[in-house]
Amino acid sequence: MKALTWHGTRDVRYEDVEDPKIVNASDIIIKITATAICGSDLHIYDGYTPMMEKGDILGHEFAGQVIETGSEVSKLKKGDRVVVPFVIACGACLFCKQEKYSLCETTNPDHEKLEKLTAHPTAGLFGYSHLYGGYPGGQAQYVRVPHADVGALVLPDAVSEQHALFLSDIFPTGYMAAENCDIVEGDTVAVWGCGPVGQFAIKSAFMFGAQSVIAIDRFAERLEMAKASGAIPVNYEEEDVDARLRELTDGRGPHSCIDAVGLEAHGHGADAVYDKVMQAIRMEMDRTHALRQMIRVCRNGGTISIPGVYLGFVDKFPLGIAFSKGLNFRMGQTHVQRYMKPLLEKIIANEIDPEFVVSHRVGLSEAPNAYKMFAEKQDKCTKFVLDPSS
Repeated sequence: MKALTWHGTRDVRYEDVEDPKIVNASDIIIKITATAICGSDLHIYDGYTPMMEKGDILGHEFAGQVIETGSEVSKLKKGDRVVVPFVIACGACLFCKQEKYSLCETTNPDHEKLEKLTAHPTAGLFGYSHLYGGYPGGQAQYVRVPHADVGALVLPDAVSEQHALFLSDIFPTGYMAAENCDIVEGDTVAVWGCGPVGQFAIKSAFMFGAQSVIAIDRFAERLEMAKASGAIPVNYEEEDVDARLRELTDGRGPHSCIDAVGLEAHGHGADAVYDKVMQAIRMEMDRTHALRQMIRVCRNGGTISIPGVYLGFVDKFPLGIAFSKGLNFRMGQTHVQRYMKPLLEKIIANEIDPEFVVSHRVGLSEAPNAYKMFAEKQDKCTKFVLDPSS
């Protein structure tokens, strides 16, 4: 089959790889009909994600049709159209029983590598390095899905794989980010980063009853998209974010701040320059300029919600300010399985059209160039959907 494989920093290739096979009785094989490039894939592309190996198959957002099932699979059958969460969960461990699927204790065969950083295992992930199990990803024509009864969601006839694709990651991720804010009616929520996750966080914050949402970014097309969803756009290259947020919140700051940026934050000022230098020489793993700004501007007693991916150690982190202000922090990989069915119902009820974030649709063979365009924000791109058949 054809797949996208990683061979080094900014070196993604479309090439022949071995077809997947059933390994465990709980596996299925699906023929992928829709997949996408996620913003967190760019952390791999840019060389920041450790434990990648040459030839690793990329991608964790995908949907398709079941073509083979293991002998213990009971909820799925050949021919079912499914969307698959990026988190691989067993459904039976302590954390899965609590619906904290991204903390699954059993699905990461490389857990000893991750435990050197985290001290405890967390779930395996599709296409996201050998810290998380080294599972082949879904930017391919076929993929093996472990623990399929726990993960894959069967789609009704009325919903296409393309329309449900973002239930695999970015819609639940934005939704959980908003849920973590404990929004009450009348709240103001500020969202840093208006990429796809940020856009879904904006939509979700309004679903939870936010009175106003402030969207912070530097790209006009992303800010326009946020504005179309009802958010107040703030371009941090043209406005002083701190002053603008004070103006919009009677001087108190937002009730909640959502970090949809993660480890490659851009910005102005000495700390942003410091981050870039320290990350380049690998003295710190993550750039936290945006997160520092949130801590400074968030309302006393407010909440910082972090769906953006961070990988390890940071420097010059203002923990004392967060302590003094009594801030709450909520973060982590998304417990995708918990949200897929209720969010599918919102799609069916026409409460949201998830495809609003899509700017480009290209064949899988064109994906190496799409990665470059996405990383460099060319041609006003916001989201690439890939067709594995071309």
